[in-house]
Amino acid sequence: QVQLVESGGGLVQAGGSLRLSCVASGNIFRIGTMGWYRQAPGKQRELVARITSGNRTNYADSVKGRFTISRDSAKKTVYLQMNSLKPEDSAVYYCNVDVDRGWGQYLNYWGQGTQVTVSS
Repeated sequence: QVQLVESGGGLVQAGGSLRLSCVASGNIFRIGTMGWYRQAPGKQRELVARITSGNRTNYADSVKGRFTISRDSAKKTVYLQMNSLKPEDSAVYYCNVDVDRGWGQYLNYWGQGTQVTVSS
């Protein structure tokens, strides 16, 4: 099995910053793309940012220039640094990781989510 544990969410005022972390553990041979998604009440889950094993990144237009995704492959951890937060960034943030458990194919896993609330 593979577990993803997120941390770093919370309540922050508009203009503030938060840093999310997601640690992968379990039966892991290799990790591929790691990413963050978010889902606000009444809305669909959307991609925020993702980073490949080669450290290529892409971001949602709404967070470009404010959020930075990074990874520490040795620690099996992905981070999301969120600056200049806006109330519309409020959502549950989910970690998403592609894991090869040694079978030669990647399976996709989700974390349990961490709440981010930005007050105006």
